[in-house]
Amino acid sequence: MTDQGVRRTVDQVPAQASDAASDGSREPVPGGGAPLVSAGPGEPESETAGGEVPAAAPPVSPAARRRAERRAERITAGATELEQRLADLLRGGLIPADQSGPALWEETAARMVDAQAPGLANRVRELGSLASTGADAPVRLLEECALLHLLAQAWIRRERLPEPLAATVRSRVGLTASPDGPAIRDDWLVLAQYDTSDSRLTTRRTWLYGAVSGRTALLLSYGAAGRAPDLTLPAGLAVDAELSAYPGSGQPRMALTERFGPPAPTTVRPPGTTTSGALARYGAALRDDPWRESVPMTLDRVVPVPDGDGWQLADADEDHALPVGAAARSRPGLWRLVALSGGAPVRVFGECGPRGFTPLAAWPQGPGEAVHLC
Repeated sequence: MTDQGVRRTVDQVPAQASDAASDGSREPVPGGGAPLVSAGPGEPESETAGGEVPAAAPPVSPAARRRAERRAERITAGATELEQRLADLLRGGLIPADQSGPALWEETAARMVDAQAPGLANRVRELGSLASTGADAPVRLLEECALLHLLAQAWIRRERLPEPLAATVRSRVGLTASPDGPAIRDDWLVLAQYDTSDSRLTTRRTWLYGAVSGRTALLLSYGAAGRAPDLTLPAGLAVDAELSAYPGSGQPRMALTERFGPPAPTTVRPPGTTTSGALARYGAALRDDPWRESVPMTLDRVVPVPDGDGWQLADADEDHALPVGAAARSRPGLWRLVALSGGAPVRVFGECGPRGFTPLAAWPQGPGEAVHLC
């Protein structure tokens, strides 16, 4: 429960996270970005740990630099056109746009593909998917339009951004990069692994926690539609491996560069925080990357409790709670979590987003193996 006796709801999560983010500020400093050279397909979510010195970038040939400059010019033209289309949309009103369905956005997305900005194209298509999604569709459409406007403006003004944030902007518009962070060897606990698919691609997300480094890392691997990616790591075990970070600000993605042995059992668990601490971390993550859909988080001593038609993860020691996301409420993992808890506190790892918390793994307070929820 909150200080007023009512538990926080999902609608309050973004506002609380924004308040947490506003506790610290980062003043942009002038400076150009790194060369815009594409390095193959992928979802370049990445992070650079504080205090680490990135590896020196390899030299870029004059021909590659010219190609990168031409692509940057095309993306800038696309972002400028997108800004005009968003302005026209707002002048015409969001309700007519919501009623028109995905067709309104396909032509704009195609224009972004022509501008070689697949990240912008994907976000435009997501606007079309919001049509007729419920009474709150215009509100969600406005939220996504605001984020798209922010991304377009960030690209246009990227030379005024600090380099880590500029790298994040480059990745969000669709410019991929190679890992350039220092290699980190650790015993990595496999927290969770799950697949998502669309008509073109199957994406496997694997969450790891470093027993010594204390880092939470995300591995991404891909397969053709209908085919599982090659990388498979058993959840609940630990692997002695070396990982390297991708460039960017506040992102967990890393690359698996070498393994030194097979996965083995471990008693390591990631440290947890309270639900209020989770909101503060979520706000800080959005300050680094406002376009993040979710942030990895471990909650300690929480109890799953019903809340009307939904569920919440309530602090056992505080009057606060986080709502369980709607998608998680329809999965059998939620009931495994409820059975594991039995009304007692548990430790839960998952993804914290603007519409709630998605549990992916849980541990009892006493001895016991992880229960996988995805």
